[in-house]
Amino acid sequence: MKLAPRMIQSMEILQLSVMALNERIENELSENVVLEASSSESEDSTETEIELEIEKAREEASDTSVEEKELVVDSEGSNEADFERLLEMSADWSEDNVSAGSRVSSNRIEDDSNRKHDAMANMVSRPQSLHEYLLEQFAFFECRPEVRAFAEYLIQNLDGNGRLRSSLPEMSEVYGVPVSPDDAEEALSLIRMLDPPGVGARNDRECLLLQVTPETPHRDVLVTLISSHLEDVGENRLPVIQRKTGYSIDIIKEAIEYLTQHLDPYPGRGFEQRHVQNVTPDVAVEQNGNGKYVIRLLDEYTPQLKISRYYLDQLRNDPDPQTKEYIKKKIEAARWLIESVEQRYSTLKRVAQSIVDYQTAFLDNGPDQIVPLKMQQVADVVGVHVTTVSRAVDDKWIETPRGLFPLKRFFGGGTVAANGEEVAWGIIRLKLQDIVDNEDKSHPLSDDALVEELAKHGYKLARRTVTKYRKGLNIPSSRQRREY
Repeated sequence: MKLAPRMIQSMEILQLSVMALNERIENELSENVVLEASSSESEDSTETEIELEIEKAREEASDTSVEEKELVVDSEGSNEADFERLLEMSADWSEDNVSAGSRVSSNRIEDDSNRKHDAMANMVSRPQSLHEYLLEQFAFFECRPEVRAFAEYLIQNLDGNGRLRSSLPEMSEVYGVPVSPDDAEEALSLIRMLDPPGVGARNDRECLLLQVTPETPHRDVLVTLISSHLEDVGENRLPVIQRKTGYSIDIIKEAIEYLTQHLDPYPGRGFEQRHVQNVTPDVAVEQNGNGKYVIRLLDEYTPQLKISRYYLDQLRNDPDPQTKEYIKKKIEAARWLIESVEQRYSTLKRVAQSIVDYQTAFLDNGPDQIVPLKMQQVADVVGVHVTTVSRAVDDKWIETPRGLFPLKRFFGGGTVAANGEEVAWGIIRLKLQDIVDNEDKSHPLSDDALVEELAKHGYKLARRTVTKYRKGLNIPSSRQRREY
């Protein structure tokens, strides 16, 4: 089978999130001169007539899947009747209507310019980086020029956590200017005096030891733990530490508590510039008067598209064949885009509604009532291929009475409980977390014991499955969870 350009475009647009769709539409509006965003004001009867073309595409989209809608588009003559019909519509337009398209385009450009100007005016300044912060402090240090130059070079080569990943001899060799070992050590010592404490270290132990001061509580115990028993601390082997050091369990616990709460093995990570991506839902689910959950498309921020009346008139009256052919191709591209967007709305709404119909118990009672659901089940109900469902839910979010969720959240397999009912893996994860939260921390449950405990609740699972989900939930092993 040959994929037509129209079908490829429909599949691409179906997969876009609402923000990506808006960006795609903005690009098309800037590149295709015959494409316009509809005015919010009421349109006259002739404009309504042309909008019927879009409504027709919406109706066709409701009954036809993306895969089956169109496989091959004729390269010549396939849209002649459509163009003739559009030309007939444009024949009755007044001069005022003809110029309206130009005014809308001009207003849109002006509005976009104002919006971008406001955005730039309100843009926050770039946060100070770790290297800038360290260099700013180092400028107040008094040292010889050669030491200063090498120290600034070392600062620029610290990683995002403030670590020096190479040895001093290696850094000196790459530096390019001869530097003595004493000068290199002096430069590194000065860097380690900077804030935040711990910068300039080469490993976890050095970093933590640099943060221990004479005033630190349990200083001697902390130095011993960091220097010789860091792995035992990580594995919660307190009796081993007690036996080797002679410190009491209570003293060891107090020192570990201070270590975990006040010492940071990654002192530079607070300067990382992490961009938080805002999530914009594509659909919302609401209850109607009969208590049924229904889907509502959230497309108020997506421009409504139409074909420019001005260029339709140009297509009719311009004597230049090349100009006519250019406008004709642009109109064809615009129609394809409009129909693809309408197809996306229809498919997304039907897929989301099918998901909601399956997961009504989740919306009524919460996540512990989610049911196993496969994409093939939704595809069968909607009447499309399973890959269409996959594209429709990809990077899409739904606003529900229970919160904001990705549409993929509602899909997942399950297992058969002891009573014969199929149970979603999400419910089993919740039960596993609940069991661990309520266990006796002085005698935490091993993975074998967790298997037995889950079996008491009707969930018969293999040990490797329980271990897999325990790790997936970031639950430490029984040894690490034990409290002394």
